[in-house]
Amino acid sequence: MILEIKNLDVHYGRAHALQGVSLAFEKGILSVVGRNGMGKTTLCNAVTGLVRAAGSIKLDGEEILGLPANAITEKGIGYVPQGRRVWPSLSVDEHLKLVVRRGPWTVERIYKTFPRLAERKRNGGAELSGGEQQMLAISRALLFNPKLLVMDEPTEGLAPVIVQQVSAMLKALAAEGEISVLLIEQNLGVAIDVADTIDVMVNGRIARSMPAAELAADRGLQQRLLGVRVADEEIVEQAEPAQPPEVRIHTVKRANDELVPEDDGERVLGGYTRWGVSKTPLPVEEPKPGAEARVVEFPVAHTAGRAAYIAGTFDTKGRELFYLRSCLEKLGLRTVTVDLATSGKPSPAMVHPREVARHHPKGERAVFTGDRGSAVGEMAVAFENFAAQRRDLGGLISAGGSGGTALATQAMRRLPIGIPKVMVSTVASGDVKPYVGPSDICMMYSVTDISGINRISEKVLANAAHALAGMIAYSRKEKSEEKPALGLTMFGLTTPCVQAVCKQLEARYDCIVFHATGTGGQSMEKLVDSGLLAGVLDVTTTEIADELVGGVLTAGPARMDVFVKRQIPYVGSCGALDMVNFWAMDTVPAQFKERVLYRHNPNVTLMRTTPDEMARIGRFIAGKLNRMQGPVRFLIPEGGVSGIDAPGKPFWDPAADRVLFDQISTNFRASANRKLVRLPNHINDPAFADALVANFNDVALTSWPASLARTS
Repeated sequence: MILEIKNLDVHYGRAHALQGVSLAFEKGILSVVGRNGMGKTTLCNAVTGLVRAAGSIKLDGEEILGLPANAITEKGIGYVPQGRRVWPSLSVDEHLKLVVRRGPWTVERIYKTFPRLAERKRNGGAELSGGEQQMLAISRALLFNPKLLVMDEPTEGLAPVIVQQVSAMLKALAAEGEISVLLIEQNLGVAIDVADTIDVMVNGRIARSMPAAELAADRGLQQRLLGVRVADEEIVEQAEPAQPPEVRIHTVKRANDELVPEDDGERVLGGYTRWGVSKTPLPVEEPKPGAEARVVEFPVAHTAGRAAYIAGTFDTKGRELFYLRSCLEKLGLRTVTVDLATSGKPSPAMVHPREVARHHPKGERAVFTGDRGSAVGEMAVAFENFAAQRRDLGGLISAGGSGGTALATQAMRRLPIGIPKVMVSTVASGDVKPYVGPSDICMMYSVTDISGINRISEKVLANAAHALAGMIAYSRKEKSEEKPALGLTMFGLTTPCVQAVCKQLEARYDCIVFHATGTGGQSMEKLVDSGLLAGVLDVTTTEIADELVGGVLTAGPARMDVFVKRQIPYVGSCGALDMVNFWAMDTVPAQFKERVLYRHNPNVTLMRTTPDEMARIGRFIAGKLNRMQGPVRFLIPEGGVSGIDAPGKPFWDPAADRVLFDQISTNFRASANRKLVRLPNHINDPAFADALVANFNDVALTSWPASLARTS
């Protein structure tokens, strides 16, 4: 056994914190879960020698209970404490070199595992974001080259994208087999995802030990042992959240406001009114007059009835958020400040955090749980619902680090396409796909940390405010909006087909083409779900091949599901299903190195799909089509599905294509509204484009009034 604990007891004075705890595991990851105050951190401290305990703790068969903490570390236990506890004055590099020991984990390996730390190696601990500090805390423990890694709440307070990275790292450690992990985790989803076995701690005891899959499947057991909320039920044992400050009701009217909200009451919270007007002057640094951008006169009539919403954590980013408000108000825009803080501190914003929290599906108490990690995640859910219900929201702006970015962008993604959204973020120069998704969020890199107003942050924030103001003030209905909007999917190797279709339809429709690169398909389907597209010609369904085979341009397993929900005219085809996409040739996974590969350009490599893969793709498509109840036509180009799937071209494989076509035909269930059409043409033949147009006209006529379908 790598770790064997028997009859472990820990007392704090008269309090019996751990009561006969016994657990053991051989290798891999053991997750210990439980509600706050159950003794999980005490268990970590006992294993690492930080508290006195009675009983037995054996590491790899050797008794370590009673040894000092430094000796336990030398025996092979690395500790990642709750709260990270990095030294603010030491650089990343100094942290790592201070603890490195001989073994497989070296500073160079750490930098390869966590490239972000390599980029920040000269920065001090206080200059790192929460996610970066957690990477550093984990790296510091790994450099002791331990047999066992003890991790106490490693995902607490982290943005979802960083949580995913930590989970992936834990899985990689388990797969490599070098290090076992005792994981203390409040996030049940993470605990179940990374571990094979879950131990549930209740009142200082191990109440249950079971396979992770068993706990994941039993919601009733989660409710009984962990206090997980099911539907609208509340677990009685949960602590009552702190009560909000005393509320006093006043009546407020502002002389300069033409539009006063229907609820004209205000709440006096922590010395501030609901409108953000302080009873004493706000300690907010105003912009330096000499540094301000020139004030531009905006057409006020265009902004009447719409406000610029400024959202964020006002307990930590108040100066920056109020600076944004100052810039926007000087441009003549009405502003609404929304506080998303979960600290419980008095709020200076117009909308208090508890008002936002009440928009959570399970109520305010689901947000203010006392655990920062869960509170931030649930506040994001509440703010998403809050923002979606604002009738006067003309645009939304925020500023923050990774956590603040995750908080604000979840709501931004929910808002319709076209509503201005600006996010000033410390993570905007990296991979922003998890934050932006298929939405039209404008991400602006903050350059400096979001930590006060200085000569750099002043300029960046002012530019962001002016950008939002311009979007709000000058948004107007374009002439193209008078025509029905159609979505079309295209790839470089189906371009001739889609361009020919657009040429025939552009006089009657506003043709909007999406590049089928994963996000492109998601974006098109978001517009469908938002009611902004009247019909779709899904010519290029190549993202499905990437999803099923393992390429890099997948749109996810829900591709095409929106057409089950939104029964708009749908015409689809097999565009580019002969290929799976990877980046440069050296990034192709080892298991695919012997496959038929084609260098599309220096950065993109294509892999020919096999008959077996084509069969899976065909069944997937047929299954999706069969669930659609709206007007559907699916056209099969038997002469080839892409520009390089033709006689003499690198991906020409009629036998593989035939498997795809036959699987779709065999599994497809035709109806009066749902038809399959097989044609002898290549997808880029003009005749095939003509057939797509003819079939779309057919489904449009069955769905829309004739006057609309034939509008010219």
